[in-house]
Amino acid sequence: MIIKLLRPIEAKGSLETVKRLSQRLNEIMAYGVNCGLVFANPLSGIRAAFKKPQKQNMAALPPEELPDLMLAIANASIKRITRCLIEWQLHTMTRPAEAAGTTWAEIDFEKRIWTIPKERMKKRRAHPIPLSDQTLALLETLKPYSGHREHVFPADRNPRTHANSQTANMALKRMGFQDRLVSHGLRSMASTILNEHGWDPELIEVALAHVDKDEVRSAYNRADYIERRRPMMTWWSDYIQKAATGNLSVTAIHENKNGNVIPFR
Repeated sequence: MIIKLLRPIEAKGSLETVKRLSQRLNEIMAYGVNCGLVFANPLSGIRAAFKKPQKQNMAALPPEELPDLMLAIANASIKRITRCLIEWQLHTMTRPAEAAGTTWAEIDFEKRIWTIPKERMKKRRAHPIPLSDQTLALLETLKPYSGHREHVFPADRNPRTHANSQTANMALKRMGFQDRLVSHGLRSMASTILNEHGWDPELIEVALAHVDKDEVRSAYNRADYIERRRPMMTWWSDYIQKAATGNLSVTAIHENKNGNVIPFR
């Protein structure tokens, strides 16, 4: 019966929806078994009855179009809070929901760290982010608008809650980037540029909050990673600023983790 109910959804091509519904139904039945309400889970293999959704990469601009993006953001007819949200997400390399839900309590101005609690993270692990001068400047810009509220980016209709996770995405569409860039794609752009300029891939993965397969090693190095990431996050914010001001052609250098000087390419 359940499979028959899900078939029309599958026929419409909503395979991701079918996957999620199957997972939830399986979890409910597993709970019933664990509580002694039923003797077995008849839905344990339900996923095999449907087609698997094809994994699609998020639309992202090539690195050379970052100046065009920054120009579009500067000239867009969008609210200042929305503009700051897009830039905050770009600078911090966070996911849309993580950025939109930022609270003032998560910001440590003295240590220059934004710590996203595990409850708001995809992998359910707290994620500390070193803040650059540019990200701190964004926060200062926002204080007159939301400094007296809980959330850094309050929602328009209900300022007591935070902006929708799709706010930045909808703004990018209105700016002409539909099918070319989604807000999640800002992370891909950051990753590509940082890798192209020789930054430690391991640090980039940590900055993107991709969980280390070696949990023990990850926990041991967590504090060290914060300080090792600071130069990279500073470089990234400077790179964004140069893209916004048309100065990416200016020669600049940075040091990698071994202290070797690497020029912009």
